[in-house]
Amino acid sequence: MKVLVLTGRLAEQTVERAVDATTEKDIDVFVKVVDVDVASFITERHLDALDISGYDMVLVPGLVSGNFSAIEKRCGVPVRRGPKHAVDIGFVLNFADTVEFSRSVPACELLSSKNRKKAFETVVQLEAGSTCAFTVRDTRIGGNSRMKVMAEVVSADSFSVAELSHIVRLFVHEGADIIDLGMSLDAQVEDAIRAVKTARRVCDVPVSIDTLDPDLLAASIDEGANLCLSLNSENMDAVAPLAVDVPCVIIPNLKHDASTKANIRSLEKNIAAAKEYKIKYIIADPVLDAINHGFSKSVIRFMEFHKRNPDVPLFFGVGNVSELVDIDSTGVNGLLAGIGSEIGASILFTPEFSDKNKGSIRELKIASEMMVLSKHRESAPKDLGIDLLRLKEKRRRPFDIPPPMFIPVRALTGWELDPAGCVKISITEGNVQNGKILDGMIVASHRNGVVIGRNASEVLDTLIERRFVSTLRHAGYLGRELARAELALNLGRSFVQDDEF
Repeated sequence: MKVLVLTGRLAEQTVERAVDATTEKDIDVFVKVVDVDVASFITERHLDALDISGYDMVLVPGLVSGNFSAIEKRCGVPVRRGPKHAVDIGFVLNFADTVEFSRSVPACELLSSKNRKKAFETVVQLEAGSTCAFTVRDTRIGGNSRMKVMAEVVSADSFSVAELSHIVRLFVHEGADIIDLGMSLDAQVEDAIRAVKTARRVCDVPVSIDTLDPDLLAASIDEGANLCLSLNSENMDAVAPLAVDVPCVIIPNLKHDASTKANIRSLEKNIAAAKEYKIKYIIADPVLDAINHGFSKSVIRFMEFHKRNPDVPLFFGVGNVSELVDIDSTGVNGLLAGIGSEIGASILFTPEFSDKNKGSIRELKIASEMMVLSKHRESAPKDLGIDLLRLKEKRRRPFDIPPPMFIPVRALTGWELDPAGCVKISITEGNVQNGKILDGMIVASHRNGVVIGRNASEVLDTLIERRFVSTLRHAGYLGRELARAELALNLGRSFVQDDEF
């Protein structure tokens, strides 16, 4: 296959280097620099001057705005859009003979969309064909099914029906496979019943009750809780007779400083007791400890238990680690999901208790899907079509080199208020209204009206159109703050105007 790549003078070297990175050996690539400095300014006129008849495809820059259909008809050669950035040309060319590139969509976006769609389709197919130890409300647990994300509502008994309904819907929207209702130490039986009833009413995923109090466990099971967290020798006698058909998470009795062997013996003893009570569906939790409080030792404990009991689904308490370390949750959750995948975990448990851990449900859901694909492909969890890259990038764009002659910056002193008035910028948090998920928004408040939107550029355009801004300096300032507000929304962060980001 012969491909002609068109570019401008400024991007020539970048394109040449990117083409050299192509690994597809059945593609012959030729680079042509047309009479224009900026590649995105290439038009149909530039192609008129070229003989493209000997090529199987012509790639123009992804950001061009022209229409090349007339050239295609006249020459019989497809003219397709390449990537938006020259540095990605090598990557894109590897798919030139297997993917039909678009006349209107940049190749990088097309490939990303196709790969993502294929990845999710594969995850669904693998889950449909997976084995499992048992199912709960049509959710597969154990076997080679995908690790399920259990999201805890901490102190669920303390919320009103409306508040709990909101949280449960939001957690399910974020990707929770199971909703866990954590009970506070002073929770009453009626509180647990109300929480279980509410959660089951507003979602279709399994609902678990999370407490060691036998009265709360018993009442919740009677109300219809789908899973029971947690049983050991201290509460099993009271609860087990009611939990014969309810999946139960079994934990050991021993203290934190117990040896791995003693911990496993205690857990296996409690599992044996549960089986004597005829509990059919058992999930084991050897207990994951926080970093510098026995983390690596506890991981070994999981591995040893799984080796001895390969058919028992494992409960992996990711939140025990992620809540107790000041590191961005994306990397922590991704790595812990990878560890969970290797040790045979069936459930990834997380609360979103602290502010720094917001987003953990979605992160673990994506990570669990990545691990399924990784195992299926027998490869490392990279280049899967889905990822947890939020701030890092797979391929860096080229940096600029300053010219020898430039204008040094000079900070202006003083500040004059815009005669048109001030604009206060804030953002709203994503929430649920009438059962629908509403995204967070940028709010720009002016004395003559309030502008709301998600796109910083559109909000600024509206402010200018409404004459809420009248000076260049104010417009520049608002552009900076609105861009920061949009970035905060995209990253799931809070935002305060003029504050450090």
